[in-house]
Amino acid sequence: MGLIDFSLKDVGDVLTKAREALTGKKIFDPLEAAKIDLQLEKLENALKMGQIEINKEEAKNPNWFVSGWRPAIGWVAAVSLALMYVPKAIVMTAVWTAKCYVLLSKNINADIPVFPDLGVGDIIGLVLSMLGIAGMRTFEKYKKVQDRH
Repeated sequence: MGLIDFSLKDVGDVLTKAREALTGKKIFDPLEAAKIDLQLEKLENALKMGQIEINKEEAKNPNWFVSGWRPAIGWVAAVSLALMYVPKAIVMTAVWTAKCYVLLSKNINADIPVFPDLGVGDIIGLVLSMLGIAGMRTFEKYKKVQDRH
């Protein structure tokens, strides 16, 4: 059967047993629960391996529209950080610093303003995801297996 060595009956059995484990009905044996966990892990690993195979085939495609979308996302993230978020952070920090300086220099009895939210959470999540992928690539190079795909 190839990459995925389970049938739909196996998936149904796993889901039934998982439902029983979640509802607390019919399964009280820790060994049976461990078997269910193992089956779920095998299913998850099979799905991950399928995605890896899809990624490999996608990367081999000579059409740039198919194989180039991952690097494009990386470049979009880098350009976004460079052109929008970095200047925004510098300006907002400068304004906050000026406000704090005015309050402190004039002995105004007020609380220091809260540091502004720079709003970089979304782009940082994307960049960290891309760096995670790059980390795997670095590991491949370290193990000297980068040319074996």
